Amino acid sequence: MLYLTLFLSAFISATLIPFGSEALLIYNITQGYNIYYLLFFATLGNVLGGVVNYYLGFKGEEYLEKKKILDRKKIDKYIKFFSKYGGVSLLLSWAPIIGDPITFIAGTLKYDFKKFLFLVTFSKFVRYLFLAFITLY
Repeated sequence: MLYLTLFLSAFISATLIPFGSEALLIYNITQGYNIYYLLFFATLGNVLGGVVNYYLGFKGEEYLEKKKILDRKKIDKYIKFFSKYGGVSLLLSWAPIIGDPITFIAGTLKYDFKKFLFLVTFSKFVRYLFLAFITLY
């Protein structure tokens, strides 16, 4: 149940819904739970949340804009950023505030999914690994 909770926390925090999973990961580390499982489930949940954003961008940009869930000016701002920095910008997919929209814009621009998955998995894992390292040492 603990790992499922961490997974869901990480998943939700990677979608466009504002939420965080870092505090739960750090708490679980300090309680002595298996660090490998914690890193795996946190990363998996966070990556799958990013995939949801990608899919929403890939299939649902017009719908979300039409329903006024998304603002066209913000979308254009992130498209400009992504166009300027390309796939490398996905290495910021872990970052608060800008990370989730970057994964959404990657879907909107139909960025290569295999590259997307690799870059997002790498960046999100390294973020959690860093948090685990500073928590343990």
